[in-house]
Amino acid sequence: MTAMTEMIRTLAGTTPLVLDSPHSGTFYPEDFQHACDLAVLRQAEDTHVEKLYDFAPALGVAWIEALFPRSYLDANRNTTEIDTRLLDAPWPGPVATDPAVLSKVRLGKGLIWRSTDTGLPIYQRQLGVAEVQERIERCWVPYHAAVAQAIDLAHARHGYSLHVNCHSMPAVASSHATDFPGEAHADFVVGNRDHSTSSPALAELVCEHLRDLGYSVALNHPYKGVELVRRYSHPASHRHSLQLEINRKLYMDETTLAPSEGFDALRAHLKTLVLRLLTVDPRRL
Repeated sequence: MTAMTEMIRTLAGTTPLVLDSPHSGTFYPEDFQHACDLAVLRQAEDTHVEKLYDFAPALGVAWIEALFPRSYLDANRNTTEIDTRLLDAPWPGPVATDPAVLSKVRLGKGLIWRSTDTGLPIYQRQLGVAEVQERIERCWVPYHAAVAQAIDLAHARHGYSLHVNCHSMPAVASSHATDFPGEAHADFVVGNRDHSTSSPALAELVCEHLRDLGYSVALNHPYKGVELVRRYSHPASHRHSLQLEINRKLYMDETTLAPSEGFDALRAHLKTLVLRLLTVDPRRL
């Protein structure tokens, strides 16, 4: 069954596996009113990630996809990750104080982005508090509700759930993308927040599967996983979440955003990973 709101797309599943793609959206709302060029802004997208996994629903895997772009609102951030420099008035709610979170906000990568990965300002205006609150209600709230519901249903049906938060990453980190500017990324980065959102055995199983396919794989560096894996995981209750980052050089031209010759082979390899996860009961790892 498929459900679609203005801002998200969901497909119900029957298996323990749930996939979500919070950053592949390409619908830019009129009220965005960004000042930088759209072609530059689109470099922030996890472009084509939804196409790489388009086989999954036919396998009974639940799917949640953001249709809005991450630069408009980043669904993989907490609603407290507010960049107050963007606002024309004080934020009425709580604001994050965790140093690790604040480092991303300082880079312009809070809940609402202030700048691109290269440090280019996105706006030539300040945003109203009500404007940001509306984005949260239209985008963040339904997206998180859909992910939570899919995981709850999978867990209720099977006694455990496996959640993969699907992303892509540039081949080389830009100046304002991470705390490691200029770092050349592995083919894949598997993140479970230092084994707090999934069992170590599940993370290693994914790493080994990808390495056996010939890919270079890093674990928890430079991407450990953020809000979506943190919020909906609880390994002790058999709720496991992983973040999976794919190097864009494997499947697309990072300048034109066009799929490359490697797209089909990568998609086929991702299908083998999904099929492998469908055989896994993390209670027995």
